Amino acid sequence: MEGGSLTFMAGISTWVWESPLTDSNLPGLLAKIAAMGFDAVELPLENDGDFTSGTVLESLAENGLKPFVVGAMAPGRDLVAADPASVERTQAYLAACITLASSIGSPTVCGPFYAQTGRVWRMSRKQREDAYAELRRNLQPVAARAQEAGVLLGIEPLNRYETSLINTVDQALEALGPLLGNGVGLALDSYHLHIEERSVTAAVRAAGEHLVHVQVCGNDRGAPGGDQTDWQGFLQVLNEVGYTGPLNIESFTADNAAIAVAASIWRPLAPSQDQLAESGLAFLRSL
Repeated sequence: MEGGSLTFMAGISTWVWESPLTDSNLPGLLAKIAAMGFDAVELPLENDGDFTSGTVLESLAENGLKPFVVGAMAPGRDLVAADPASVERTQAYLAACITLASSIGSPTVCGPFYAQTGRVWRMSRKQREDAYAELRRNLQPVAARAQEAGVLLGIEPLNRYETSLINTVDQALEALGPLLGNGVGLALDSYHLHIEERSVTAAVRAAGEHLVHVQVCGNDRGAPGGDQTDWQGFLQVLNEVGYTGPLNIESFTADNAAIAVAASIWRPLAPSQDQLAESGLAFLRSL
C-alpha cells in the first residue's frame, strides 16, 4: 500500500475445518495450514485437555507457524449474572487457556470472556453498569494470572445476536476500564465490527493501543475478499494505530453441529473449506 510499510502475519483458525481441536487432528491441520502458506494458526481450546502443549510444540516446530490461543464461552461459562460455581469454573477454564498459551508461546488468549455465547438479556443503564462492575471483579484475578504468565487477554465484542453485554468497542472500553493495559486488551473481529459499529475505522481508532488481536472474514462469515468490506481502509487504520499482530481468518464449517449452531452457519460459505482458506489467504496477500 502507498504511504508506508504494511506487513501483517496471515493466520487462520482450525475451526475452519474441525471442532474440537485435539491431539489427534492437530498435527494434520497444522501441516495443511503451513502447506497453504499461512504464517500463523489460531488454536481454539474448547475444553481443558482437548490437546496438549507437547503435541502443539512438536507440530509448530515441524511447520513453522506462530500460535495464537482462543477460547470458547460454551454453555455454563459466565463471569456475569451467574452463580459462584459457574464463575469459578469459568475462571478455571480461562486459567487453563492462559497456561496453555504460556507453554506454547502464544502472546494472547482471546475470546468473548464475559458470558456464554448466545446468552442475551435486557438491561437498564444501571443494570449494565452493575454488570460491567461485576465483570471487572470476576475478570481481575484472571487478568492477574495472565500478567504473571506474560500473556494478554483479548476481550472480544460480539454482535447483538450472540451477546447483549459487549457489542461495541466503546462498550468494551467502558466495561473493562482499569483492567485495560493490566493483562487485558481488546480482540476485534471484522465480522462483528461490520454489524455493530457505525464506523469500523472509528472503532479501531478507539481501541488504539489496547488492540491485541484481529480476526478477519467476509461480511457473510466466509473468506475475506470480494465482499462488502473496505479492506484497504481496514488495513490502513490498523497500521495507523500501530497494530502489529496477526490477521487471522475465522470462519466455520457447517458440518460441525456445536460450532455451526453457535455461529449460525446454516450453509456452506465456499465450495470447500480448503478453498475458503486458500482464497482468503490469496486476498490478504494481495493487499
